[in-house]
Amino acid sequence: MLPSKLRADIRSGKHQTHTSGFCQNYVQANLVVLPKEYAFDFLLFTTRNPKSCPIVEVLEPGQYQSKYAKESDIRRDIPLYHIYEHGKLIETKKSIEDVWKDDFVSFLIGCSFTFESQLIKGNIPLRHIEENKNVAMYTTNIQTEKAGVFDGPMVVSMRPVPNSLVQKAADITSLFPKMHGSPVHIGDPTEIGIQDITKPDFGDFVEIREDETPMFWACGVTPQAVAQHAKIPNMITHSPGCMFVTDWKNEDYLHET
Repeated sequence: MLPSKLRADIRSGKHQTHTSGFCQNYVQANLVVLPKEYAFDFLLFTTRNPKSCPIVEVLEPGQYQSKYAKESDIRRDIPLYHIYEHGKLIETKKSIEDVWKDDFVSFLIGCSFTFESQLIKGNIPLRHIEENKNVAMYTTNIQTEKAGVFDGPMVVSMRPVPNSLVQKAADITSLFPKMHGSPVHIGDPTEIGIQDITKPDFGDFVEIREDETPMFWACGVTPQAVAQHAKIPNMITHSPGCMFVTDWKNEDYLHET
């Protein structure tokens, strides 16, 4: 399926689930929308925390079409949005047109779904895709570097990888520094503050078998954890796993980094 078709299906309501495993050859992105007065602080936060928040694109205030997706509308092209007020999730919406404001600045942030296609091509199995689940995501005890009002814990995504392929998976993902890059942790989840691996904070748990090692990558859901910690008045994000799918091919992205 082409990204334009997926975006059309999302707008029409035909596609209402996560985007993990869809349009695997195309770059997917997390979304953060903020009032202009908080945009500089957040941009500074992304530069200080590039592992969690690698910037793909920053749109001008009020702009909602990405240059990486023809005829796109970030207000309608994501399956589900989260609306935060003062750090609390108050609503989920399938469109944010009715709450859109002219001073909103939108940030598209790199997503680990992008490097998944390369892992699959490297014959590294991804169980959440095989089982049509969202990737498991966890809030950790790894602290981000503060910028302005933005401060809080890093969120990571987890994928169980056969022991013999752990180094290969690390090597492949390191080729995508602007899509979270190499893992931030490999092995024992308690070392990064995850007490029960079977209960992710976002997404769906998948079995970790005896011959597998859990691998953890920085995740673009981090701004949602930071927003809750900072308690800023207004913030809109994608729902975890429900990404903005661009027309930018992973191979083209790889050549530009």
